[in-house]
Amino acid sequence: MRKLIIFGGPGIGMISASIAKDLGYYDVIGFLNDEIKIGEKVGLFQQYPVIGNSMDYLNYIEDLDVDFFIGYVGMKNEKEVFNKIINFKIPSNRYATLIHPSAIIPKGYCKIGHGVLIAPLAQLSPDTIIGDNCILLGNSFIGHNTVLDVFAHIATNAVVGSNVHIGKAVHIGSNATIKEKVNVGDFSLVGSGAVVLHDVDVNTIVVGNPAQVLKIKE
Repeated sequence: MRKLIIFGGPGIGMISASIAKDLGYYDVIGFLNDEIKIGEKVGLFQQYPVIGNSMDYLNYIEDLDVDFFIGYVGMKNEKEVFNKIINFKIPSNRYATLIHPSAIIPKGYCKIGHGVLIAPLAQLSPDTIIGDNCILLGNSFIGHNTVLDVFAHIATNAVVGSNVHIGKAVHIGSNATIKEKVNVGDFSLVGSGAVVLHDVDVNTIVVGNPAQVLKIKE
């Protein structure tokens, strides 16, 4: 059984830990977190220790039995954290890909990168491309010929139409809908329940039905 270290904490971190446990070939040895004190526990029912901060992965990188998972989502400083993560000296094949058995994925018709989480009942259509370190939560749907760039996050019950491009580190909120042939720019955020009918620029927050610009990120 391989060992798994998760970057993050409660929420996505615990979802990834639970899927890793369900898959049966990972032993989660702990979390790396820059805000929770080393030695404190993450989780209510199954608990895992915080074993260091994010840069302490260097203490484990030489152990070839250890894989890593990036569980950061909804970051206030997405660009800063994104740039930090992509500079980690972790080979792509050391990032754990966690796909729940109930996820619906047409075998041989999709390309899925390293370090991806696909939660229960998430569904991919044929000819989709899921970039490295993306997260697709439960009951999310990705239409055909759609591309998710690296670190995209698709929340619960979100629907992404066909021929859509989702940029780097984009967050699509719960129950949001992205119309077909729409582009969502890097580091943007689509609010929960939003209905996106037109392209979204980079660094932009959109909300509502139909989606309107709420804020341009700095």
